[in-house]
Amino acid sequence: MSDAREQQIADLVGPIVAEHGADVEFVTIRKAGRRSVVVVAVDVDGGITLDQIAEFTPRVSEALDEADVMGETPYTLELTSPGVGRPLTLPRHWRRAQNRLVQVQLNDDSELTGRIIEADDQHVTLSVDGQQPVIDFSDVAKAVVQVEFGEAGA
Repeated sequence: MSDAREQQIADLVGPIVAEHGADVEFVTIRKAGRRSVVVVAVDVDGGITLDQIAEFTPRVSEALDEADVMGETPYTLELTSPGVGRPLTLPRHWRRAQNRLVQVQLNDDSELTGRIIEADDQHVTLSVDGQQPVIDFSDVAKAVVQVEFGEAGA
């Protein structure tokens, strides 16, 4: 999060969503005419549902209003899931994407595409063409979940 207000919002909202087992993945603020749209992406292991988001949205909204982070700028709050196109940058992203197909670019510029079998805080095990390489996160330059049509892991 590059903007100081975005980080301030993430710090404010983080404890509220954590009570529900969720994490703030990112916050963005974008202009929409005279208003701003504050987008807070949250996620949980197994993926976040609309019902889960609805549980804490009122508290998040109230906290933002009370903290006056946006000052006099009118804004709309949008709580959402991170979406499939986001890069996998933290161990929890890998864990939450278990059984999903990912494209991984390694620091040596090699690439591989495989399904996440398991991940811990340091490594990920993929299924790639019948092999199960264990990759250290420090060796990953970039990784993105691939969009699949049909059931994940099918």
